[in-house]
Amino acid sequence: MTSWDPGELRRIGDADELQLSSRRADGSLRPYVTIWVVRDGDALYVRSAYGSGNGWYRRARSSGAGRVRAAGVERDVTFADADPSTGAGLDRAYHGKYDRYGPRIVGSVVGPAVAGLTIRLDPA
Repeated sequence: MTSWDPGELRRIGDADELQLSSRRADGSLRPYVTIWVVRDGDALYVRSAYGSGNGWYRRARSSGAGRVRAAGVERDVTFADADPSTGAGLDRAYHGKYDRYGPRIVGSVVGPAVAGLTIRLDPA
């Protein structure tokens, strides 16, 4: 796994939203979707708020690679499985960053039901 540049990690991790695109079989990028991103240590994570059937999530899992952009950073990434032990820490990160949007919205990205829908973004 390649490490994030500290500046990129900080800028993306601090951004409210991230734009994510997965790669098609021919290598081209799909349209970007806007989602929340959290940082835990030296890693960045995203979760599917509406289950495993969410289109962006299925495409990211299937392709395994794509691109992200946020806060002036644009970077090719791979989509990796998150270590299950990160679940509680990521829940805290989501609460700390997004609770201002209310419990109904934040509730869609925290808890045991979505912990398995977590993708770690690794720089390619």
